[in-house]
Amino acid sequence: MVKQRIWPGLPFPLGAAWDGSGTNFALFSAHAERVELCLFDSRGEQEIERIELPECTNEIWHGYLPDVRAGQLYGYRVYGPYAPEQGHRFNHNKLLLDPYAKCLHGTLQWHDALFGYQVGHADEDLSFDERDSAPYMPKCRVVDPAFTWGRDHSVLRSWHEILVYEMHVRGYTMLHPKVTDAERGTFGGLANHEIVGYLQDLGVTAVELLPVHAFTDERGLVDKGLSNYWGYNSLAFFAPHPRYLGEGGVNEFKTFVQLLHDADIEVILDVVYNHTAEGNHLGPTLSLRGIDNRSYYNLVEETPRYYHDYTGTGNALELRHANALRMVTDSLRYWVEEMRVDGFRFDLATTLARVDGEYDEHASFLDAVAQDPLLSTVRLIAEPWDVGHDGYRLGQFPPGWSEWNDRYRDTVRRFWRGDPGQLPELASRITGSSDMYDRRGRRPWASVNFVTAHDGFSLHDLVSYNGKHNEANQEDNRDGSDENYSWNCGQEGPTDDPDIRRLRERQKRNLLATLLLSQGLPMLRAGDEFGHSQQGNNNAYCQDNEINWLDWQAIDEAGQGLIEFTRLLTQLRQRHIVFHRNRFFHGVATPGTENKDITWLKPDGAEMQEQDWTDEKACHRIALLLSGEAGVYHLTKDGRQEPDDTFMLILNSGDKPIKFSLPELDNLAAPTVVIATDREARQVDLEEAADNPYSVPGRSLVLLRYAAGA
Repeated sequence: MVKQRIWPGLPFPLGAAWDGSGTNFALFSAHAERVELCLFDSRGEQEIERIELPECTNEIWHGYLPDVRAGQLYGYRVYGPYAPEQGHRFNHNKLLLDPYAKCLHGTLQWHDALFGYQVGHADEDLSFDERDSAPYMPKCRVVDPAFTWGRDHSVLRSWHEILVYEMHVRGYTMLHPKVTDAERGTFGGLANHEIVGYLQDLGVTAVELLPVHAFTDERGLVDKGLSNYWGYNSLAFFAPHPRYLGEGGVNEFKTFVQLLHDADIEVILDVVYNHTAEGNHLGPTLSLRGIDNRSYYNLVEETPRYYHDYTGTGNALELRHANALRMVTDSLRYWVEEMRVDGFRFDLATTLARVDGEYDEHASFLDAVAQDPLLSTVRLIAEPWDVGHDGYRLGQFPPGWSEWNDRYRDTVRRFWRGDPGQLPELASRITGSSDMYDRRGRRPWASVNFVTAHDGFSLHDLVSYNGKHNEANQEDNRDGSDENYSWNCGQEGPTDDPDIRRLRERQKRNLLATLLLSQGLPMLRAGDEFGHSQQGNNNAYCQDNEINWLDWQAIDEAGQGLIEFTRLLTQLRQRHIVFHRNRFFHGVATPGTENKDITWLKPDGAEMQEQDWTDEKACHRIALLLSGEAGVYHLTKDGRQEPDDTFMLILNSGDKPIKFSLPELDNLAAPTVVIATDREARQVDLEEAADNPYSVPGRSLVLLRYAAGA
């Protein structure tokens, strides 16, 4: 066998960069003593050559191989001290993934050889293991970045026009009848024209994909016959998850993005930069731990054998270190520039902003993103909490960020469940949570409103179960939240009782209508629009099966009706600026009129006073008048004012009907009923609200329109 030629190469770019002639390899490690590049055969089973990288420039080890082409499989072995008490865990017997790998081949196979220490040894991780881990490791692949983007364009919608649809690559298409067997569970399946057309018809303007970075299943799950379905266990921050790729490789993801952009739909990635799959001090050595543990991870200063854990997964990245921060920001830029995604949702984002263990609005990561001319322009969505000390930071991320608003979720759920005392909080949440976000130029879209998400009950289960049913997770139903604010409408789980079934469908419509008619940035969980059930499991992270897979062929008449109801709501939201304002309401008169931008009304038509908000007898109903005249505050892109119709929204979560006096408004038509959730018809035709006062049935929502220009 002819040995590979090796030239000095360059310290940049990091990773494996094929230039059409050969490949440059570059790897950061501040504390390594030597780095070997390992080349493998096309199946990743045989190591065919080890090549010592000849140069180290500014702590970056590098070399250029003029004979290595795209498609070559590789990994690293890094030499240095194995001294856990000093924070060093080098072990050259362990094959390591390139942190900048653009594609992985194969899957991780759990074996004790993956650990840098002797598993079961009395000294635990202070011992040293000499077994070769390569047979059990996935391999990195050199990629050819060439791709013809054709007509791809940036969608460039305004923030207030966004409707996010949270979805899972695999679960969305595994049971879809129009997707071929070969494409099910892949980006190719999501690119199917039937899928794209469905998203368009539903009114989706942005899809948010659960993690697509390459990840692995935890050993404990594999031992139980389960898997990490959600994907919050990252192995490589630049590589798509291999299982989501078909024969087209990485380019399948690019094709998916291009087709969604052609349909004017943005792509947002749920990303996990707060920790890696290497876990705590007893975890495996797969990549960063063996490359430079002390640089990449947030270690306990007094005892660097151990890791700070703000995520509940065993470790946290050290984003105060320039090269760890560089890896994360390089990854983000790669997904924007090369893969052309439109933004990110950051899992447990508080961890990314910790300095010396405390949240800091000017942490290195937040400042780096804020000043970056590219990253500062894309969608930035924070999950504003972690499990560490003082980790709940809702409303405290900097301008430019949107945040998952769990107070919106809980308040809306509790109101429609019938809990008393929710009116003041509900008023704030459905009008954009100005109490948290109306500062420093932030807008209503800073609040990402959701009623359900991947983590928790589906919409159907929210109205069908009082308690969680997570037995399939094999943890004796101890996992998952016990505080769901759900209501089964009278019977736990599936039922044939027609009255309960009708009430559940009404509750679904109530929750969907509240979400899509609220100010802020709405997020809809995939499958909720037709009533997908997880059989009461509110923590289905490990269920790669029908519990999570959307069953498109099981959509019944009620499910189809809910889809059409959702479409009606999304169309209303997009057509009427009054439902997606880019300014907060302030309860003041619109210039040139006597009408307030928003007015809160009692059933007798009088404006609510301070004492009315805490009236226990009136805690289950609320009415608001949204003035279309407030559209004078809205300017289109060409500077024109955008007035709208005026709407009256009435919510009654009690079980008794309530009569509301409808105001008569000058220069506006008589009110017509647009939405009435007590009706089972798939779409409510416009009709005049002939009765005044107007009776709003129990457990229902009504939307009335006063058309302008009458």
